[in-house]
Amino acid sequence: MKYGARNKIEATVKSVKKGEVMALAKFSVDKPHEMASVLTVESAEELGLKEGDTVMLVVKAIHVLPVKDA
Repeated sequence: MKYGARNKIEATVKSVKKGEVMALAKFSVDKPHEMASVLTVESAEELGLKEGDTVMLVVKAIHVLPVKDA
């Protein structure tokens, strides 16, 4: 199965809590991975981003997709 998410973080399932319709899965992240952000040039310039800077990444997403190889 193909999926569109490109930023992948390897994780271990910590717990799965099932309700009638939804399930909550919690994961432990095993390794740090590279992530990417698309932002406007204006935003990059306002932040003064340059190689080697230390920044905090805040991830805003509506979905975290667990993918398990068969």
